[in-house]
Amino acid sequence: MSILEWLGLVPRSTRPDDSDAIHRIERQLNSMDPARARYLALFAFLLARVADVDLHVSEAETEEMERQVEVLGGLPRAQAALAVAIAKAENRMLGATHNFLAAREFRDLANEDQKRELLHCMFAVAAADGSISVAEEEAIREVSRELLLDNQEYLAIRSGWRDKRAVFHSE
Repeated sequence: MSILEWLGLVPRSTRPDDSDAIHRIERQLNSMDPARARYLALFAFLLARVADVDLHVSEAETEEMERQVEVLGGLPRAQAALAVAIAKAENRMLGATHNFLAAREFRDLANEDQKRELLHCMFAVAAADGSISVAEEEAIREVSRELLLDNQEYLAIRSGWRDKRAVFHSE
């Protein structure tokens, strides 16, 4: 129960249903196998989690998310863009409440290569605006832990993005 509900300022019926976030994306991918659509919906949602960690998703980050979903899903550009738009909106609305649940479900659906692929894609989204912030790195590290990847795997993937890491750039 949110504080607004507790105070009686928001009726329970208008509260977003956490399980609906991924379902909305899945419905947009209805031409696919349901399991594949679910996987892509979770993938897009987790990309949005990293892009929105600073409470702003840049145009470059959005374009990279769309590209990743388009390539991974073999989707037309318009369908990938719609899936990303929904993922961004749902991520902003549901925030931290659903982040862990989405990561846990992705962990259970994905194999080890797919989990590592997600991390590579997250770094690509974070780097899309030219620099990977410390907050973005920490969000990716948190997802890595939630996916039960070991620290060595995370560090190996992160090392490929060394030149984009903000901690190595002086202002």
